[in-house]
Amino acid sequence: MRIEDIKAVYFIGIGGIGMSALARYFKFLGKEVAGYDRTSTQLTRELEAAGIVIHFDDAVENINEVFRDVSSTLVVVTPAVPKTHLEWNYFIDNGFEIKKRAEVLGIITKDTYCFAVAGTHGKTTTTSILGHVLYESGVDVTAFVGGVVENYQTNLIGSGKTVTVVEADEFDRSFLKLYPNMACVTSTEADHLDIFGTAEEMLVAFKDFAAKVEDKTHFFKTPAVDLEGVEVAVRLGEDCGNTAFSICNIEIENGWYVFDIQTPNERIAGVRFALPGHHNLSNALLAFAMAYTYGVESDKIVAALESFQGVRRRFSYKLRDEKLIYIDDYAHHPTEIRAVAQAVHELYSDKKIVAVFQPHLFSRTRDFMDEFAASLSEFDNVVLMDIYPARELPIEGVTSKRLLERITSDSKDIVSMDDIVSYLQESDADIILTLGAGDIGEKVEEIKEGLIEKLKNSKKA
Repeated sequence: MRIEDIKAVYFIGIGGIGMSALARYFKFLGKEVAGYDRTSTQLTRELEAAGIVIHFDDAVENINEVFRDVSSTLVVVTPAVPKTHLEWNYFIDNGFEIKKRAEVLGIITKDTYCFAVAGTHGKTTTTSILGHVLYESGVDVTAFVGGVVENYQTNLIGSGKTVTVVEADEFDRSFLKLYPNMACVTSTEADHLDIFGTAEEMLVAFKDFAAKVEDKTHFFKTPAVDLEGVEVAVRLGEDCGNTAFSICNIEIENGWYVFDIQTPNERIAGVRFALPGHHNLSNALLAFAMAYTYGVESDKIVAALESFQGVRRRFSYKLRDEKLIYIDDYAHHPTEIRAVAQAVHELYSDKKIVAVFQPHLFSRTRDFMDEFAASLSEFDNVVLMDIYPARELPIEGVTSKRLLERITSDSKDIVSMDDIVSYLQESDADIILTLGAGDIGEKVEEIKEGLIEKLKNSKKA
């Protein structure tokens, strides 16, 4: 089925971050768009505000007549939906065209110049930066992002027809459905072992992805990634080294990183970037290298880096008062937690920090139990919530209590979702972090309001 033949698109699991970007895209194209999701969330409410009809009960009668034409309706389904789903089975039984998100992205990107951003960590931020840089530089681009970009308050940047930027997800080997002309890999650390089985098998998938870019001068990687391509590196000190693209001479000025970028042709001084953490400098450099190689002028890239405001739930400041700071982050892997710890300690070395973490998936918690304990132990004060199961059933012996026992922080506790707001209102911390990829994200606004209330009461006292 060609895009031009599609009149209606029905999403099963429309509230997912990647699915919702596709829903917005097809709505922009003028297609009829609707769908199902299990629960109402901030994302689904934003889609509804954009005119997309969503329901939350799995019932065939909820499917509007406009989506029952088998010749012109595309059905997009997320792997998280169970095979027993009634609406999914209705479409299967009646011969509808049914595709996963990655397959649809493949169709969309096949006839465009496609930038693909892959990696275990950092792909959402790197995709967002690259999409923002290209859009601000006047490129005819549409960027599909796995997060809500603060500059645009959406996960879809631009409305271009000739250039696409996509977040290339390794889960379920989805990124092998894409057709990248230029790509990067931020990292290849073990993850999704419930899908790949071993770290070695996951690396095989990344090698297959890298092979899709025939011109290796258009494939970029960080030093830790064992793939053939152009290396980019963030270096401490004034020496930029001999990699094709590098950042060096890093300073912090009023909360900004200020640094130099070395390219194959020039050294650019005084580049400014607001996102904290050396991992974000690496993400920015990958985006710079790809845009620069594509032909965007360096001064336009530098200006766009300075104006980039970040991604929702990626070191997002929810409250920034002189007496209390609240930061929310999607970190759900030990390496991501360590990256947040590095950033927050660099910025607030003399402050009391409390990190609240909701583990995501029983299998991931089992596979990285010791690594999670070590990364969380970098915080003096840790609060755990119960494991968010997502698509999984519980695994015997894998609990937040077991993880807590292995954490060596001075202060550690387990708090329920119902009690977390009141718990944090009683805390004497200067900096509060919430971390995790589960439904803790839906609690962020309530936590923020609770902390604002705490501040108001303290100022009255």
